[in-house]
Amino acid sequence: MFLSRVEIDWRDRRRLQPLTHLGAFHDWVEQSFPSAVATGARPRHLWRRDVLGGREYLLVLSDVRPDESALERYGVPGSVQVKSYDRFLAALTLGQRLRFRLTANPTHAVKESGDLKARGKVYAHIGLPNQLQWLLDVADRAGFAPVAGATGPAFDIVNRDRPLLRHKGAREVRLQQVTYEGLLEITDLERFRETLTGGLGREKAYGMGLMTVIPEDAE
Repeated sequence: MFLSRVEIDWRDRRRLQPLTHLGAFHDWVEQSFPSAVATGARPRHLWRRDVLGGREYLLVLSDVRPDESALERYGVPGSVQVKSYDRFLAALTLGQRLRFRLTANPTHAVKESGDLKARGKVYAHIGLPNQLQWLLDVADRAGFAPVAGATGPAFDIVNRDRPLLRHKGAREVRLQQVTYEGLLEITDLERFRETLTGGLGREKAYGMGLMTVIPEDAE
């Protein structure tokens, strides 16, 4: 697997005019894998937008290496970085503590009255307490546990947004987007690796679900 990033070139506003909604970012990511486009394959790529040091980046996780020139389509020239992710995944250990960042779409299902078999209609979690609880609820089956601090789990929500998504021939919608940061401990190594490579939550095609981690003592 490969973890790639490119700095988004917001200095060139005219060139970046198409990037007005999540679907445009999704297309940018997909077009960065021209061999898949040419064959009609539809591999899932996890991605998200990050702000680091006052600069904004597009971060992409993929099974195959992206085309760097395509990934630089809306990026600062020379800013593409591509790293193999397999060695990092192989080095993870049970019980290891890691600092994490996750942008996700926290949701819950509500069953209609009288329907005992259906999963229920899916709704976005709106309130901050429910969005925090969502991560606690999904953590165990995702192979990790938020580390407990003096006043509770050692994680927080650092950003909340409702970005626009446009589909051809469909109405515009806004998705609930929440970014979490904190400290976790690996409780199930195989499930945790699956979480890192497969994503967490819904709307993975549109910039949500990608969790990245670094060692607890990393600078």
